[in-house]
Amino acid sequence: MPRRVSRRQFLQGLGTTLALTASAVSASAVPAAVAAPSASGRFSGTASSRPQAGSPAVSFAAPPPQTANPPINVWEATTGGLPPVVADLPARVYVPHELGGDIAVIDPATMQVVDRFWVGRTPHHVAPAHNLYHLYVNVMDSNSLVMIDPWSGRPIGSVSVPVPYNLYFTPDGSKAIVAAEYFNRLDFYDPTTWEPLARLPIPGSGVDHLDFSADGSYLLVSCEFGGQIVKVDVFQPAVVGVLRAGGLPIDIKLAPDGAVFYVANQGRHGVSIVDPVEMRELDFLPTGRGAHGMAISRDTRALYVSNRLAGTISVIDFAAQGVAASWPIGGSPDMLQVSPDGQQLWASGRNHGVVYVVDTETGQLLHRIPTGAAPHGLTFFPQPGRYSLGHNGVYR
Repeated sequence: MPRRVSRRQFLQGLGTTLALTASAVSASAVPAAVAAPSASGRFSGTASSRPQAGSPAVSFAAPPPQTANPPINVWEATTGGLPPVVADLPARVYVPHELGGDIAVIDPATMQVVDRFWVGRTPHHVAPAHNLYHLYVNVMDSNSLVMIDPWSGRPIGSVSVPVPYNLYFTPDGSKAIVAAEYFNRLDFYDPTTWEPLARLPIPGSGVDHLDFSADGSYLLVSCEFGGQIVKVDVFQPAVVGVLRAGGLPIDIKLAPDGAVFYVANQGRHGVSIVDPVEMRELDFLPTGRGAHGMAISRDTRALYVSNRLAGTISVIDFAAQGVAASWPIGGSPDMLQVSPDGQQLWASGRNHGVVYVVDTETGQLLHRIPTGAAPHGLTFFPQPGRYSLGHNGVYR
């Protein structure tokens, strides 16, 4: 069983990290989900929604002419305007402070902190709900998801879940997934009742960030402390593949065409391009020391990468699969958000108690906004997109 390592223990003991050779590992003997009993004592799974295998019918007739499928862009819905349900909301940036236990609320029109409230011990990310009606603060050491009403901008309640480091929603909205980092586990919930559906042990240490395939049938999740990237079948759920990338894999983003995943690696100081079918590393792009968070540009042509130890932001061109620019902003940029108009990149300054605002045309640092102790997974809300995948504001 993977050794349990707390985030604080790991960060305190973190020194020089050696990059390990990436190699694909067979998915045989990886654990399946442990069913979590419902209130009635029975497993509340989703087996009925799982695709059923079948034998294709044999036909000797000539196949119909093949027509080329148009190229897909999984992020296309994020290039337009705000969805109607949140179009009348005033824009706000919610900043959780890992060491402060509170949320600072910034008005991006004035670049000023306009509110602040306590949420509990060790808040990490602010995740918009799938239907955009609420925001959830992942308060890990208080074992709770604190709900925020974005219309009032204030907390309205909480949900009890074990050690939520990160919160995601499947693309179809049928499941909420909590990254229970301390237990090296993904916990699946009904997002309406918050009844547990399944608890899936992950063969790695430091279950961290994830992203979904284009069709939502599987996800890749990073294991920060152990260096693994794990593929999970969302329908079962079950582990179906493992890549040992080495280093400290953190944030994950699917490419617009859905063919590969990009994985920021804080220990290897760059970004892996991962083939999710073969579960192997196709390429590695050096970006800067401490590559950590990522965000998709508003036109979906570029991927922004924060290099927390280098104090820079890298810009990866999706079409070229290469680094197009590097912006020196200083400090410790961590998690990222793009403004709705795409003209600004917002970054939490994890080790400097500030939030950075960067011009996405020039890479110039526009503002440093003091917020509090160890700002982490900030969210800029509302945003374009049909629905939220959670995290600190990822939309499709």
